[in-house]
Amino acid sequence: MPAPTTDILRKTADLTIDVALEPAHHLLNSLVLLNKSQHLSGYAEWVTNTAVALTPQQLHRNKLVLLGLHYAVVPFRSWSSFEAYLTNLSAHNPNTLRDRVLDAYENMSCRPEAPQINRKQLLSSPEIYLQYLSDRFPEEAIDEKIEREAYALMIDPPQMQQTIVAHLRDMWETVLKPEWARIEPLLQASVDAFAAVDFRGMAPLEAARTVAGQELPEHWQEMLATPDARLREIIFVPSAHIGPYLGMFRPDGTLWLLFGARAPQGTLATSPDLSRSELLVRLNALADDTRLRILQAIREAGELCSQEIIAQLDVSQSAASRHLKQLSATGFLSERRREGAKCYSLDRERIEDVLAAISAYLLT
Repeated sequence: MPAPTTDILRKTADLTIDVALEPAHHLLNSLVLLNKSQHLSGYAEWVTNTAVALTPQQLHRNKLVLLGLHYAVVPFRSWSSFEAYLTNLSAHNPNTLRDRVLDAYENMSCRPEAPQINRKQLLSSPEIYLQYLSDRFPEEAIDEKIEREAYALMIDPPQMQQTIVAHLRDMWETVLKPEWARIEPLLQASVDAFAAVDFRGMAPLEAARTVAGQELPEHWQEMLATPDARLREIIFVPSAHIGPYLGMFRPDGTLWLLFGARAPQGTLATSPDLSRSELLVRLNALADDTRLRILQAIREAGELCSQEIIAQLDVSQSAASRHLKQLSATGFLSERRREGAKCYSLDRERIEDVLAAISAYLLT
C-alpha cells in the first residue's frame, strides 16, 4: 500500500502550518465544485466546461459520491498522488468507510429536540435516516433523491465502496488526470512562492489572511479565531479551480484549507502563469454587466444592503446573492452587518491593487 507523504511542516506554537501541493485534496475539491457550478459563479473555466461535458450519469454519480457519501472519501492524511489515494481507498475495510460518514454526522450539532438514536436504529429505514439528516442540515442542503441512494449504499458497505472507487477512477481517467498534468506546474509555483513565508508565531486567522490575500468571510473568521482544541496542523492547498473562494476538509486533527493559487502579496511573481491565473480570478468578477451595475450602485450610494441592491437593480434574491458572493470573495466589496442585514461597500484598496496588477502584467 503506498505510504502518505511526510513533508516536514513549520511550527507555530503547538500548531503546524504550511502550504503544500496535496493532489488528492485538490482534485476531490474540484469534483465537489462540479456539483456547485450551476449555483455559484467565479470558478475556473475547467469547472464549468467539465460539468457541461460530463454525461448525466457521471454528474449524478458525482453528486452521490461527493455529496451523499462525502465523508467516506475525505482523505485523513496527505497523499503524494491521486492514484495513491485511490489505491488506499480501494483497500479499506468497507465498514470503516461507512463508519466515517456516521462518525462525522454524530459529531455535528443538531436540533435540541432531535431524538437520540443508535446506529442500528439510524440505518433501519430511509425515513429515519432522512430525518436524522434534517436534524443536522438546513432543508436546502438535503437532496432527498441523493440521500435515499446514499442510504441504500450505507446499508451495503461493500457496494458503497465499489461505487465510490469506480466513480473516482472514472473521473481520474477521463477528466482529472490530463487536467492535473496541466495545472501541477502552476500549483507548484504557488507552493514554492509561499516557502519564503515564515508562519512561526502566526495565529491561524492571521496565517489564513496571509495566504488568501484578503479578508475572510465571517464564518471562516469565527472558525479560525477559536480553532478546535484537537487541531494539530493546518495545510493550505493552492487550487487552480476554486476561483476567489475557499474550500475545506476537516478530519480530526488536521485542517486542509484550499485557496486560489497565488503568490504572497508583495512578492515578485516568478511564474507568469501564476500571475495570469490570479489576475483572471479578479477580472472574471468584472466580466458581467450585473456585477458592474452592483459596483456602480454601491459606489454612488457609499453602502448598500442586499435587499436595497435587489430592489434597485430589479434582480432576484438568488442572483443577487450569487453576484455578491463573487464580488466579496474577490475582494472588491467589504461586508458588514447592519441591524442583522449584510451591507456592502467598495474595497478601494483591492480595486487599486487589481489595476496595479494589470499594469504590471501588461506594461512592465
